[in-house]
Amino acid sequence: MNNIELKTVNELSKYLFFVPAYQRGYRWTNLEVLDLLNDIDEFEPREIKGSDEKTWYCLQPIVIKKRAENEFEVIDGQQRLTTTYLILYYLNQDFVESRRDKLFSIDYETRKQSKEYLLNPEEENDDNIDFYYIHKAYNTIDEWFRKKEESTNFDKNNYRSKFKFYTKVIWYETSEDDPIKVFTRLNIGKISLTNAELIKALFLNSSNFQTDNEKRMHLRQLEIANEWDNIENALQNDKLWYFLSKQKKEDNRIELIFNLMNTSESSDPYSTFRFFNSKLSRRTEEDMDKNWEEIQAYFQRFNEWFNNRELYHKIGFILTSEIKNVSLKELYTASSKLKKKEFINYLDNLIRDFYKKVSFSQLDYEDKHTRSVLLLYNILTMLQNECDSSYFPFDEYKLKNWNIEHIASRKDSSTVPQQNREDWLNDVICYIDKSSINGEKLIERVNVCLNKKLFLNYEKFVQLYDDVTDHFNEYLSDRDINGLSNLTLLDESTNKGYKNAVFPLKRKKIIDLDKSGGFVPICTKNTFLKYFSDYPPKVSFWTDDDREKYEEDLIRVLSNYLEVED
Repeated sequence: MNNIELKTVNELSKYLFFVPAYQRGYRWTNLEVLDLLNDIDEFEPREIKGSDEKTWYCLQPIVIKKRAENEFEVIDGQQRLTTTYLILYYLNQDFVESRRDKLFSIDYETRKQSKEYLLNPEEENDDNIDFYYIHKAYNTIDEWFRKKEESTNFDKNNYRSKFKFYTKVIWYETSEDDPIKVFTRLNIGKISLTNAELIKALFLNSSNFQTDNEKRMHLRQLEIANEWDNIENALQNDKLWYFLSKQKKEDNRIELIFNLMNTSESSDPYSTFRFFNSKLSRRTEEDMDKNWEEIQAYFQRFNEWFNNRELYHKIGFILTSEIKNVSLKELYTASSKLKKKEFINYLDNLIRDFYKKVSFSQLDYEDKHTRSVLLLYNILTMLQNECDSSYFPFDEYKLKNWNIEHIASRKDSSTVPQQNREDWLNDVICYIDKSSINGEKLIERVNVCLNKKLFLNYEKFVQLYDDVTDHFNEYLSDRDINGLSNLTLLDESTNKGYKNAVFPLKRKKIIDLDKSGGFVPICTKNTFLKYFSDYPPKVSFWTDDDREKYEEDLIRVLSNYLEVED
């Protein structure tokens, strides 16, 4: 079992730290040393309401394994320990030797002389590279303090107090048998300990809690460990995870709940751990149970949302579209205060308020609201079908780049690169309507262009491209090309290559994607499969009649949330 706690820099003085051979030497740069010095200088301890404690500055974790009484092997963090030692050593020089603080020791398995050199780091010594970097860091510390002391408002005693008593290190003591495996995990790819791992150690180590019944405590912690795994495994379901979050995260997804519970405003990457360490500071079984129950309450609420189809879709839409920047925490708080019907009304009103100044008739390809309106249209269409039990896949939507796609193509030949022109012409020729005016002549022109490779000439290709596009758009008014009734959602991978394909080719791609089991938003599929059109539909064209019926359905579905003019 791993043990975790916070120790002040001053508490480190009684320990001997052993740095094994697999660790590299001290290599902190001047900038890293200065960052630490400045962070401590800028930090000011504040009273914590409701307690006798003050806030503290938190160093990143050191990971150690016990070797003997007060002696530890350093698995990770020897760079921080060495820099901490050098600052303490410098501050000690203000006193005569008899009044100096006792400092912790650092011993090196393969660099034995380094332990002795740390007793006098101010002395220049080029015997090895470690001495060079240690001396360089010490000079940086010395120079920083000298410049600070030239300032009239710098209080060195205050700095000493902040560093010794209000700077804490996350002390992570592992019981794993193979420390090299731990070191490898932490350092290959620079994977640092997460807040979730640190909090888990708080909950699952019996030594963190005072109790008269160790057997009961052990059983309770086994229960928490099992419940923890159940929550983590549930959040590993991408359907649930991306309903709640946009963040691409593979491990420790339970940390989402911890971050939501954290009321600290600190930007410290370990502020969530510090928050929980403070909440469990009394180290009582009662506190452990109370906080774990709160964690479970968050998860149970999210699970309720996920399993309720209406809540799932409306909450998922609000979080995905960042409606009014409403956070997951705000939704959780609101749902805790409201009955189910009231909460659904609250969600509806959030959406309505967001679109209060958005006019349906003004939405077009350039409008910043168009993408979210099309997403809302798809979600509401699914919800309004009482026979449909499917769920919109927010994981698919968030993991892919989604574009606003023109149903009928614009005249924009620049979207067809030179290397794609031949393919574009070969694709469209089979869909040109021979029976239409100039249909046969257009097919002949395309064939000539292909046979003579005239498409390599930009001007000749553009002229033919425009005529082909006009052929497929002959039933559609130019003014409606960029309007909402000619727009839909399509993922980038489907829409890649020459993006301005003509309607029948786009239709074929949608059908092929749907046949293969790929995700196609229901309203995108409805448009390209002509579900709104009169029978028999003109399958190779997107007509004014198609557009008008599509617009009628958009108005029918969205009118409860957007202003729609009569």
